[in-house]
Amino acid sequence: MANTLDLMDLKQILTLHLDGLSSRKIGDMLGIHRNTINRYVQLFNASKYTKEELLAKDNEELLKLFPSHTTIKNPRYDELMRYFEKMNQQLDHPGFTFLFHYNEYRLQSQEPYSYTQFMEHYHRKFPKEKGSMKLEHKAGHEVYIDFTGKKLQIINRETGEIIPVEVFVAILPKSQYTYAEACLSQKREDLISCLANALSYYGGAPKAIVSDNLKSALTRASKYEPEINRSFKDFARHYNCVTNPTRGYSPQDKALVENAVNLVYQRIFYPLRQMSFFSLEELNREIRRLLGPYNNLLLQHRQASRRELFQSIEREYLKPLPETAYELKDYRRAKVQKTGYVYFSPDKNYYSVPYRYIGKRTQIQYTKSTVEVCYNHERIASHKRNPAPGVYTTNENHLSSTHKAYQQWSPDYFKKKASRHGVYVLSLIEDLLKESDYPEMAYKRAMGIIQLHRDYSSERLNNACKIALDVETYSYKRIKNILKNNQDKDFEPLEDATQTHIPYHSNIRGASAYK
Repeated sequence: MANTLDLMDLKQILTLHLDGLSSRKIGDMLGIHRNTINRYVQLFNASKYTKEELLAKDNEELLKLFPSHTTIKNPRYDELMRYFEKMNQQLDHPGFTFLFHYNEYRLQSQEPYSYTQFMEHYHRKFPKEKGSMKLEHKAGHEVYIDFTGKKLQIINRETGEIIPVEVFVAILPKSQYTYAEACLSQKREDLISCLANALSYYGGAPKAIVSDNLKSALTRASKYEPEINRSFKDFARHYNCVTNPTRGYSPQDKALVENAVNLVYQRIFYPLRQMSFFSLEELNREIRRLLGPYNNLLLQHRQASRRELFQSIEREYLKPLPETAYELKDYRRAKVQKTGYVYFSPDKNYYSVPYRYIGKRTQIQYTKSTVEVCYNHERIASHKRNPAPGVYTTNENHLSSTHKAYQQWSPDYFKKKASRHGVYVLSLIEDLLKESDYPEMAYKRAMGIIQLHRDYSSERLNNACKIALDVETYSYKRIKNILKNNQDKDFEPLEDATQTHIPYHSNIRGASAYK
């Protein structure tokens, strides 16, 4: 079955290719076969646009340029890789042989490889030297991130409660320049906030962010093909870099950051052991103070400190930071209503979209300050976020001539319409609007009640509203049932209560106006 390449992966291929990486290296970083990378590079080269121009295009334009190219999923090969992952856990067991495991694999596979192919795939996937192999790092190429296993703590000043907090660690492997920060959790928003602060501390961004299969960074962990969550990909894209989780069961991938964690225990945790902090700000201020001596400490085997190595060999290779800070995006799905609005559930309010999308299912992506509505990867509406519940946020250009009437809706608008059909209709609509904490939420019900005069006449609607007022109900369904069951015909008003010249008093409730 073909699996369409993610548009974010497409941009990551462009970014890494522009950085001069080979197709094999790009494939290893993104978990995509190098032949697929080569095919896309050929398409980029054949395009009339430069790679820089392609990178600047939005998702919709890229989708039109590269609509049908896919990566191919090979179930037979995937089955073999899963078996290798299971087999590698037994490597150190006494009596282990490849032949034994090949026979086991052959019995459980519907389409097994030959023994020669089995060994060839294994040695191709796993180098001969395993475990303690030394990894060579390029300056400015990667930043490794992780959370410490142990926690620090802060104290609630009012209750005295001790609150454990996580500690985030980032390290540039070439210079070993280290950053640390305390946060409340390992959740996505805390991870991204800490990582943004780390890149700000470094004054630049590397080509790749290497995470230790953190739950807040991955949708699905895998040794061979982990799925990066959309927010983490979006963050990396904002900083013009890519994401590259470490492989499970591969300690050489993460030895450097784990060593940094142990050093953080020694140089930061230990000096803080007898100190008390009453806020994250206080704790992080002290952590930042201790980071200075830690990064200035002389590395004997390199005859320079981490800061000196960073300044001399790594800083110049980092990419410049974007002009604007990253805002964490969240996502919701919503169907465009007949009125031309989508319902935004986090704030319980509404935002307009172009009327031609009425009935379409859209994706809403939002930050603390903006709300964007997308359809088929294309942004169709963008609004400044309004946190007030029940409010309709409107762009006049989105509405058809019919729906522009909705802009006139207000309490006075409905009172004026209601007054044409009788004092009791007006009284009920006024009470309906007062009863609602947010009048906008009652507008649809008010319009529905007023429009009942089309089927039942203004006089009957006025009588039905009188009955509804007596029992203090403002339900559209209840008033319609009164009319449908002819309950309003059991009495007649003494005078024509539908005339607008009759003095209105908000306390009219009794039966004195009726025979």
